[in-house]
Amino acid sequence: MKVNTSLAVLAAASANAHYTFSSTTHNGARAGDWQTVRMTENRYSNGPVTDVNSQAMTCYELNPGQGAPQTLGVTAGSTVTINTGGGGIFHPGPLHAYLAKVPAGQTARTFNGKGAVWFKIYQDGPSGFGTGTLSWPSDNKQSVNIPIPRCVENGEYLLRVEHIALHSASAPGGAQLYLSCAQLSISGGTGGIRTPGLVSFPGAYKTSDPGIQFNLYWPAPTRYINPGPALATC
Repeated sequence: MKVNTSLAVLAAASANAHYTFSSTTHNGARAGDWQTVRMTENRYSNGPVTDVNSQAMTCYELNPGQGAPQTLGVTAGSTVTINTGGGGIFHPGPLHAYLAKVPAGQTARTFNGKGAVWFKIYQDGPSGFGTGTLSWPSDNKQSVNIPIPRCVENGEYLLRVEHIALHSASAPGGAQLYLSCAQLSISGGTGGIRTPGLVSFPGAYKTSDPGIQFNLYWPAPTRYINPGPALATC
């Protein structure tokens, strides 16, 4: 019981350690904040989305329909780095990344990302199961690297990056989601990517999903199930 109380105190002490995903780096060039990433509602508060059924789950946009000023050109098979604002990723939890191809007649700047258009290209998970202390690849990182599959089709996309903070997730609605959407123009792709199905945001997650409602502390977790679809493959 003393261990549980200590962990709860630590979780409460870090409750204000919020963050955003505000910029991209590619081929060594870092864009300014909100230049290639759509400005999010939490630009100033750094606060999370806590309702997985909220329309904010799409891109958490401050000004829906406005888009970011620039679209980042990338080559399929390369890596896009997403940088945090408001400090690093100080809460424990998984990182996910999704792509949505922009429909014909629209651009990455105008596409709203609504509907069943998203496929997952990245996810991570913890180590340390059964020890009482899980470690996550994104712990304390100020930037995260997202590999762009070599087999995507060429075209413009939205890249949705999401971190789910689990420090308060034992109760329904306790998970904190930090997310944003970058605008990409991808070239050099071979095509042929295989997805297990396209999902929508909101819609892909339920409050009761085991990767959303998750007791991080007690009893010591022995597995973690990432929410959402399986990864797309080449």
